[in-house]
Amino acid sequence: MREPSLTVLPPSPPDRHDDGDDAAAESRAPGELGRLAAAGGRHRGLWCHLTRVGVVLSENGLRPDHAGLVAVRHGQSLANLAFANAEASGGEAAGLGRRDADVALSPAGRGQAAALGRWVRDQPPFGAVYCSPYVRARQTWQIAAGELPPGRRPPPVMVDERLRDREMGQLELLTAAVIGRRFPQEARRRADAGDFYYRPPGGESLADVALRLRSFLRDVDLAGRSLVVAHDGVVLMLRYITESLTEEELLRVPPAANASVTRWAVTSGSLRLVVYG
Repeated sequence: MREPSLTVLPPSPPDRHDDGDDAAAESRAPGELGRLAAAGGRHRGLWCHLTRVGVVLSENGLRPDHAGLVAVRHGQSLANLAFANAEASGGEAAGLGRRDADVALSPAGRGQAAALGRWVRDQPPFGAVYCSPYVRARQTWQIAAGELPPGRRPPPVMVDERLRDREMGQLELLTAAVIGRRFPQEARRRADAGDFYYRPPGGESLADVALRLRSFLRDVDLAGRSLVVAHDGVVLMLRYITESLTEEELLRVPPAANASVTRWAVTSGSLRLVVYG
């Protein structure tokens, strides 16, 4: 199957489509996607104001009940697979190269991305896709877009660095066991600070990720159907922002599965979670 090239285009006005009933719109998401996952701003008259009660939207002639945001975690990556094997054996995740940004999808992840594309094919068209610059996220959308029917034009794609995964700095691509052996002081510092505020040397805390995502939400087109293709940490922190979660509540949220779908609808001027993972 030929994969379409990923082209960065300027934003264009999204198509307008009626989502219908929220539950019905998402009723097909858990099926094939769920099985495969288990295997593995200011913008065209819309402004977004982030407050303690979440993301509050004010619209100018738009229909917020038909707007929304869908976020997808990339398919299983080679790092996901290597980490699972390393954690089971107590060893290191091998063969991943030097940069997390360059980690590609595993064969199972490519299958998950294709299943995601078949799910997208059955949905009302998205007006825009916002993608992390990391290879595994871009591959996920490239493969998914290849499942769209002939003659259906893929939505414009904006690669946005604010959607990248949490940067782990000097601890990049290291399992918790390896960090404990090589950098015991960092393991202690993480335990003392808590995962939300812990910033590894040269890396980011989850609070840092939230800051860049608040900026992203000011710019994303929430007036139409927008799709985000990114990472588990991005999906979690979008929930943190839109639901005004506390640190304790956030840390109780289970991880988003590979290739899982999370959806928010715009209801009564606010983003409301409809489906998670």
